[in-house]
Amino acid sequence: MSNTSTQAVARIQALLDEGSFMEIGNAVTARSTDFNLAAKKAPSDGVVIGHGTIDGNLVFVYSQDVSVLNGTIGEMHARKIATIYDMAVKMGAPVIALLDCGGIRLQESYDALSGLGKIYRKMGLSSGIIPQISVVLGNCGGGLSVLCALSDFTFVEKEKGRLFLNSPDAVKENTKEKCDTAGSAFQAAETGNVDMVGTESEIYTAIRTLIPMLPDNNAGKQLEKVTADDLNRACASMDTMVGDGVYLLSEIADDHVFFETKRDYGKQMTTGFLQINGTTIGAVANTKELHDEKGAVKESMENVLTAAGVDKAVEFINFCDAFEIPVLTLTNVKGFCRCMCAEKRLPKAMAKLVSAYTNATVPKVTVVTGEAYGSAGVIMGMKEVGADLVYAWETAKISMMESDLAAKIMYDGEDAAVISEKAKEYDALQANIDCAAARGYVDRIIAPADTRKYLAAAFEMLYTKSVETPYKKHGTK
Repeated sequence: MSNTSTQAVARIQALLDEGSFMEIGNAVTARSTDFNLAAKKAPSDGVVIGHGTIDGNLVFVYSQDVSVLNGTIGEMHARKIATIYDMAVKMGAPVIALLDCGGIRLQESYDALSGLGKIYRKMGLSSGIIPQISVVLGNCGGGLSVLCALSDFTFVEKEKGRLFLNSPDAVKENTKEKCDTAGSAFQAAETGNVDMVGTESEIYTAIRTLIPMLPDNNAGKQLEKVTADDLNRACASMDTMVGDGVYLLSEIADDHVFFETKRDYGKQMTTGFLQINGTTIGAVANTKELHDEKGAVKESMENVLTAAGVDKAVEFINFCDAFEIPVLTLTNVKGFCRCMCAEKRLPKAMAKLVSAYTNATVPKVTVVTGEAYGSAGVIMGMKEVGADLVYAWETAKISMMESDLAAKIMYDGEDAAVISEKAKEYDALQANIDCAAARGYVDRIIAPADTRKYLAAAFEMLYTKSVETPYKKHGTK
């Protein structure tokens, strides 16, 4: 245990299983003597490191101590964090960072800056080998913000958590009062770096839910646990809640437990983890409405691809593939967002989504729950980009575009009656789900209520999937 009773230690103990935390390097202190630094007490050099368990799963953790030199990163502080990464990679266990830092220690100049760079390197090399989780409980600014971006999952305390590259007042034509760019709300909605905002207690509860769902490392087997939830359970209200990806995934999941990631960012794309028959599945779903606990619509959106939503899906699929987590896609999209942001960013983002789906070698199952129109529909996990199985609901539509629009283009100049008639004909011939199934684009047409049982069977069949890919160092998109 640390030689002082600190908030940093208390935070670790609140997160881990009771009595499981073992501290490492508690005698380490600052080595520099410049600017009379040696006269200042620096127990543990401002960071507590060690290991423990969450629900019996080994994890490594470090917690910055803001009461010691304002939690700033110095040479020995950084060395301790690097040590934790070395141990975590050797043991094949996740790293959790509890961040509360005043920045880089000025008294140590480039020694401190070099230390931060070494942390960057450890995180970069560990990416895809072990899961990395960051929790912002105080300040995390400047170069420290990169630690969150390098992490797989980031949580921010809603009141005291401050995550920023530049402080709000340093951003041209902005002030904290005008737009608090360091605040948890802005970071969660606008940057794509934050998975959840909440109280410290809520965040710890979320992490304790997440860790048992994740493999310890990239060499681990697929997670499996016994579930009492009936695999043949009928999924309620699926057809009436078709636009709400969060609801659909919760209804499919064992015990209705769905862990959503980046919930406030790119809301037209839902991502997160669930378990089916005790096996962890990564899910990606188009979303056009969100409901409250009483089932009333609380937010509506157009079911189109947005740059933010696609970026969110790309990062999530890549994580799943790195850790051998099967991917489920619920497709319900009619096209692309039409705005300046989409023109600037969406084509590049879509190329990355194509690359993510096509290069992922894990089991991939897609269910078309609504519309799958045009290239947007194809990109959302269809067979053409690598799905192993594609199911579709009886009410789904797969087509080049909406029937009315297709008729207007093909019969330009005709009157409304002709357009209406041809739209119905196009819908019957081209958008009908039976036509897609007859051509082999859909493997089976299913009732919405039966979705869970078919997915359970699909992922069980794909459990032993093995893919030999041509050698390449990595893709370029």
